[in-house]
Amino acid sequence: MARSAAVAARDGQPIRRRIEPEYRLRVLRTETLTPHLVRVVFGGPGLEEFSDNGYADRCVKLAFPRPGVEHLWPLAVAEIRATMPRSMWPMVRTYTIRALDHAAGELTLDFVVHGSAGVAGPWATNARPGDEVVMLGPGGSYSPADDVDAHVMIGDESVLPAIAVACERVKPEVPVHVFAEVDGPADEIDLHTLGDLTVHWIHRDSGGDLVAAVRAAAWPTGRVQAFVHGETTAVRALRPHVLGERGVAPSLLSISGYWRRGAEADVFQAEKQAELLGDGSRPA
Repeated sequence: MARSAAVAARDGQPIRRRIEPEYRLRVLRTETLTPHLVRVVFGGPGLEEFSDNGYADRCVKLAFPRPGVEHLWPLAVAEIRATMPRSMWPMVRTYTIRALDHAAGELTLDFVVHGSAGVAGPWATNARPGDEVVMLGPGGSYSPADDVDAHVMIGDESVLPAIAVACERVKPEVPVHVFAEVDGPADEIDLHTLGDLTVHWIHRDSGGDLVAAVRAAAWPTGRVQAFVHGETTAVRALRPHVLGERGVAPSLLSISGYWRRGAEADVFQAEKQAELLGDGSRPA
């Protein structure tokens, strides 16, 4: 568990960061799902203490040692952040929990991988049983509502785990419309729901564009709950469309940018955290 608080500063005033519980997990097994999606199943004694918050988009953060920086193992992320300069902090990446089975002692995460680019993707590609990682969390805020006429879920590869979990939780016979942008047909995955499922796969390798596809598609009638997550530029373009032109009530919209094209993950996360500290709202 975390042993001390991390403090940030804004306008000369200290801002105490929320301390996230820390868990030590080890890899049990891995599986390649698609050319760009690797599944890692974790276990270990640390999972026994992990509390499920019940959200469909429940997420955790994995902490990876920064190259060239030596820390005692296991990493004490909160303590490091409180006592060391940012340049020495572990690299943290956020992932949606695909499955959690306390009875079996297993937690499953799906990683988007693009060769040797990034931090977590290469780690997942090379992960072997027994490898250890420190996990923080959980977070999350979205689950499919039971009192709506339809669900719309929009995202890219990074959002597929959350969409898959949400699909499995939809009330029977309620229509589900999924818009998912991936590189190509080989990157499609099976989605399962008790509802009436329609999946629009948008292939960027053949010129497909998520925003254009959503704007051009038919929209379900009635009271619609929408889940719009993924690349920040696309998410921001879709916000006024979903709220204005499609008429989704703000209370039924879950929207957030997971990453931004052209921005390094550490830079994007720092900018997003700065926005959160600025006014307390969740940026797109």
